[in-house]
Amino acid sequence: MAFLTGRHIPRRTFLRGTGASIALPFLDAMVPAGRLWAPVDPIRLVAIEQVHGAAGSSQWGATHHMWSPATVGRGFDLGPSALDPLEPYRDYLTIISNTDVRMAEAYDPKEIGADHFRSSAVFLTQSHPTQTESSDVFVGISLDQMYAARFGQDTPIPSMQLCIENVDKAGGCAYGYSCVYTDMITWASPTEPLPMIRDPRVAFDMLFGAGGTPAERAARRESQGSILDWITGRIAQLDQQLKPSDRERMEQYLENIREVERRIQSVEARNATGEVRALPEAPAGVPDSFEEHIGLMYDLQALAFEADMTRVFTLKTGRDASSRVYPESGTTTGFHPASHHGDDPQRITEFYLINKHHVNQLPRFLERLKNTMEGDSSLLEKSMIVYGSPMADGNVHNHRRCPLIVLGHAQGRLEGNLHLKALDETPMANAMLGLLHKLGMDDIESFGDSTGELSFSAPIAAPLETL
Repeated sequence: MAFLTGRHIPRRTFLRGTGASIALPFLDAMVPAGRLWAPVDPIRLVAIEQVHGAAGSSQWGATHHMWSPATVGRGFDLGPSALDPLEPYRDYLTIISNTDVRMAEAYDPKEIGADHFRSSAVFLTQSHPTQTESSDVFVGISLDQMYAARFGQDTPIPSMQLCIENVDKAGGCAYGYSCVYTDMITWASPTEPLPMIRDPRVAFDMLFGAGGTPAERAARRESQGSILDWITGRIAQLDQQLKPSDRERMEQYLENIREVERRIQSVEARNATGEVRALPEAPAGVPDSFEEHIGLMYDLQALAFEADMTRVFTLKTGRDASSRVYPESGTTTGFHPASHHGDDPQRITEFYLINKHHVNQLPRFLERLKNTMEGDSSLLEKSMIVYGSPMADGNVHNHRRCPLIVLGHAQGRLEGNLHLKALDETPMANAMLGLLHKLGMDDIESFGDSTGELSFSAPIAAPLETL
């Protein structure tokens, strides 16, 4: 067969049909015969924003270690913290505590009180947004887009931006700020925010339904069948060329695509019944359940990484000032009201439960990446997942000592199982600059309001140098 003659399947291979275009995962058949596969893949990057900070950033919450553990270094206990669900993945976990996001603070009196309407734009840019309600927005280039510009241009989709809550407001929001500052976390340039995708169906079609015309794709969806039905002939043809281990890998990959597709179809069917929805304004493909919605978004990211359709994702888990309720968290207090806890320990605990519930959605995603092999290592080994907030204590809209963690080994550049505590007054931008260097962008000398690069090896992290 093909492997014996030195022929191989190109890494960038698609199975195409009417209204469908599915990229293949990495297979042994993609390695030329007689050669060893040396992985040179860029790191997969995910940046996730948690709005409103964390209960552990309040004075009482910090003393009870509701976000950062008490111990710096490696022997930390996650039990009391909202990060406890990540205990099975502590070897992939880097906690960065005690960094500040001063660029989200008010610069002059007219900006006071507007933290909700500028903070999201600061998270990945670490730059202060220009106060405007018009189109002359200006902030900075986000970390993810700096990476995508250099390492994402040889994938079909350089980057994808996902969100969970409604972010389609236009014009001004409040305090003289354009809504794009609170709606978008990804900026291709200081003046170019990139729109977020809320509907899993839209994301699915971008990844797997790009073939054919819009009418053909619509016809495929209306058929209630599977996208895989349109490429069965190509699948059968490919199976004849593959050895058993590759066939098994392909079967699992296609079944994972089908499983996600079934879930999206189920949501669409449920939302088309005419029954009253919890989210009446949401598109038909958006689940009313937060857990179901974010689970789909994480699974889509894992599939996209496996197919190498994109290497860069951002995910906005909520919207500033949202009062959404998360009953599964253990409290029925709305998110925004819970963040304004008035330093009441009982109410801080309610916010802690919501924070922990959000973190608890990550393990499924991590498990998918860990169980997906590419060559001789997993996608989790090859990934960097940045999870944090540009706000600290939501009760007072404080931006000092903000929550920030990183997951994954980033191709061996992050050790994991480490809690780094920055020196007081350290900008989060120092940590972001260090992450840019871990991503292979060593020539970047500064980022946002950075004063140096954060070390990722010392128990107490300090700037390596002053720029």
